[in-house]
Amino acid sequence: MLKKTCHWILLLLVFLVVLAGCGTKVTRMDVAEDKDLSGRWNDTDSRLVAEEMVTDCLARPWLNQYSMETGKVPDVIVGRIANRSTEHISTATFVKDLERSLLNSGRVSFVASADERTGVRAEREDQAEHAAKSTAKAPRQEAGADFMLIGSINSIVDREEKRQVVFYQVDLELIDLVDNRKVWIGNKKIKKFIERSKFGY
Repeated sequence: MLKKTCHWILLLLVFLVVLAGCGTKVTRMDVAEDKDLSGRWNDTDSRLVAEEMVTDCLARPWLNQYSMETGKVPDVIVGRIANRSTEHISTATFVKDLERSLLNSGRVSFVASADERTGVRAEREDQAEHAAKSTAKAPRQEAGADFMLIGSINSIVDREEKRQVVFYQVDLELIDLVDNRKVWIGNKKIKKFIERSKFGY
């Protein structure tokens, strides 16, 4: 009887130890730290691709040509970035990474997107109704964009059992809004080899 009771107590202790080991553990990370868990597109890919592609874009002849012809820096807007990959990708995050890299370069000016302009226009209308005339901002003073950046994210997955290779290609194009001419085309490729453990899913 005593032996049987000890056996059940031992099993209970083992169960409690296993249960305690299954708890969730959260560790805060530096947001700049690279951590690739699944092999899917992540925040690091978004940031690095945006920075590299913007650097390439701004180093091309179109920028100097435009500045020499007009005597000013161009106003740029980011249009649609289509996700044509095999997974869910937050293109909104990628767009913000592109906007930040472009604006922080100091070599172009930036205009608000269509969604952002709606909110700004509503604020102007509110000011016209409620703000003092000396501080209210007049309508029809918006800067129009000179160039629009559009693009897509594509992927190809090659999988066999627990191993797979994921290939991403990001294509971006800068279009002159006067005549629809493409003044720059760039792409960035990323390839990831992912090997799951024998016991993984």
